[in-house]
Amino acid sequence: MKTLITGATGFVGRALCSRLAASGDAVVPAVRGKSGLPNEIVVGNLDASTDWGVALAGCAAVIHLAARVHVMNDTSQDPLALYRATNTEATLNLARQAARAGVKRFVFISSIKVNGEGRDTPYRETDAAAPEDAYAISKWEAELGLRQIAADTGLELVVLRPPLVYGPGVKANFQRLIHVVERGWPLPLGAVRNRRSLLYLGNFVDAIRLCVEHPAAAGQTFLLDDGEPVSTPDLIRAVARALGRPARVPAVPVGVLELAGALLGRRAAVRRLTGSLWLDSSLIRSRLGWTPPYSMQDGLAATLGAWRHDAMLD
Repeated sequence: MKTLITGATGFVGRALCSRLAASGDAVVPAVRGKSGLPNEIVVGNLDASTDWGVALAGCAAVIHLAARVHVMNDTSQDPLALYRATNTEATLNLARQAARAGVKRFVFISSIKVNGEGRDTPYRETDAAAPEDAYAISKWEAELGLRQIAADTGLELVVLRPPLVYGPGVKANFQRLIHVVERGWPLPLGAVRNRRSLLYLGNFVDAIRLCVEHPAAAGQTFLLDDGEPVSTPDLIRAVARALGRPARVPAVPVGVLELAGALLGRRAAVRRLTGSLWLDSSLIRSRLGWTPPYSMQDGLAATLGAWRHDAMLD
């Protein structure tokens, strides 16, 4: 199968290209500028006018990873317009051209944030969407537009909503957590009793590949995770064990943490550390027979092994 992959130079995209190529699939990485990936096609910036003709030629499937990612404390004057331009309008432009080019299946990587920012019970595919920020709204609007295109053209749509993805090369909040634990700095989260879903990169890539090929995936939306929700302090302890470092998680009452967050203007950050955001991934398991090939322990070991290797090279 010849498959177009957007966002091919990203954290997930590079791993996905390698996995599909190793399986014998013909991979067409779409990139904004030359990157050196084998068989890459430069398409420039992603917007409502991007020409995908050359990249789509002969492709049976599209995996759309490229997006304007979630930005903490976005200071742009109209963040929703910027997210919509890339995550909604550019996505729908690609899907329309894919349908005209004879592409059979379109796999869209959305986000669990479409479901919401967290609650005390797990999210499921049957829940009503409740996006709160500009990023999540743009992803939800893309899902709605894609469903209409699929209905109009027969394009087989699969939507995947992952939570936080970690693995070798991870950046942002997960990388910051590794740095803090490695330095032995205390994190006063020992009293937190929440549940957070995570998704290891190897499990994500495995699920994407299955959704490209499996007949029963057509028309479905799937939530994905490792199947092992973890509390914030237990995650810190697991990272510390993998690093061979002591876990310093003193127990400060959650109410005190929330008050400190409010006083310091960090309410959202405290909410992410103390609140629950977990999901039920049983639908993809029952419908497609998918089982994550890696445990969270496997994923953390690979992630931190790569981090230590990179740290020695710096």
